[in-house]
Amino acid sequence: MSTHIAPRGLPTLRQVAETAGVSLKTASRALNDEAHVAPETSERVKQAAAALGYRPNLLARDLRSHSTSNVVGMVIADASNPFYLAIALAAGQVLAAQGLLLFTGVSDEDPDAEARVISGFLERRVAGLLIVSSRTNHPQLQQGHAERGMPTVFLDRPARGLEVDEVLFDNVGGSRAAIDHLLAQGHRRIGVIGDLGSLPTHRERIAGVRRALAEARVPVDEDLFVTDAHDASGAESAMRELLALPSPPTAVFTTNNRMAAGGLRAVADTANPPALIGFDGLELADILGISVVSNSPADMGTRGAEMLLERIHGRAGRRRRVRLPTELVVRRSTATPLE
Repeated sequence: MSTHIAPRGLPTLRQVAETAGVSLKTASRALNDEAHVAPETSERVKQAAAALGYRPNLLARDLRSHSTSNVVGMVIADASNPFYLAIALAAGQVLAAQGLLLFTGVSDEDPDAEARVISGFLERRVAGLLIVSSRTNHPQLQQGHAERGMPTVFLDRPARGLEVDEVLFDNVGGSRAAIDHLLAQGHRRIGVIGDLGSLPTHRERIAGVRRALAEARVPVDEDLFVTDAHDASGAESAMRELLALPSPPTAVFTTNNRMAAGGLRAVADTANPPALIGFDGLELADILGISVVSNSPADMGTRGAEMLLERIHGRAGRRRRVRLPTELVVRRSTATPLE
């Protein structure tokens, strides 16, 4: 076998063929273990590929053969949020055990960015999709299902206009439990700091708040509802806005972990802070004594990946919607009844 110094850049199949002294077609057949290649020739080609550090383009191969890849595409809304990272990590572990890789794209809550990520995954013929969606419609997914029946599971937020599986949390029940707890502690002026009003999770949690107040015959004061905070900085401003009211709330419910973090920052130097309870787990909440409506993003990622695998392996039937439970965890921030 002739010696060959690979040029800078990724080695190509043509370079492998030249190094092994065979045709391009023979090199391709040898690396794909096809018939009609002598064992000595096949070994020489593989040695050349190893020496050059050549790796076959699996995506190109899959596109040529019109097959799907061993990759699952996942869309998450915010890469900086530990909630979504926990979902992705758990899903990736389940998929890896079955020989699949998880590639993640981030939408940053931008519907157009989400559409581009999904289109990219579909063009690369991924084996399936896991989606935390920011969109109200999904034309490219509808096309993907019509053409290939693309296995898809929506996580955290429901699919709209698509007959696909979903794994969601009991958002209404969780927020009702939080408000019921605050009412039982004597609070009647309960503030709410919420995420983007366009998000279905936000709307469900606000619906739970309103339902709990209505059942307790407590009038709803719209001045106590601040939405579209979205991040910790916005939530901090929202909390300061609530505390500046002529009659501020005695308790505040935040609709996700980032809202809780921002609310905490705003009351850090307040002599008599309002009772505070958040939705989602919050880092160090147990140490800081913050009450939360706890859920498990890891369970969501695991269950979503398991359902996707079933679809990839051919499971048919109607769409499935799984609602994972939440748990009210009462800590120091809401443990003392209102005097």
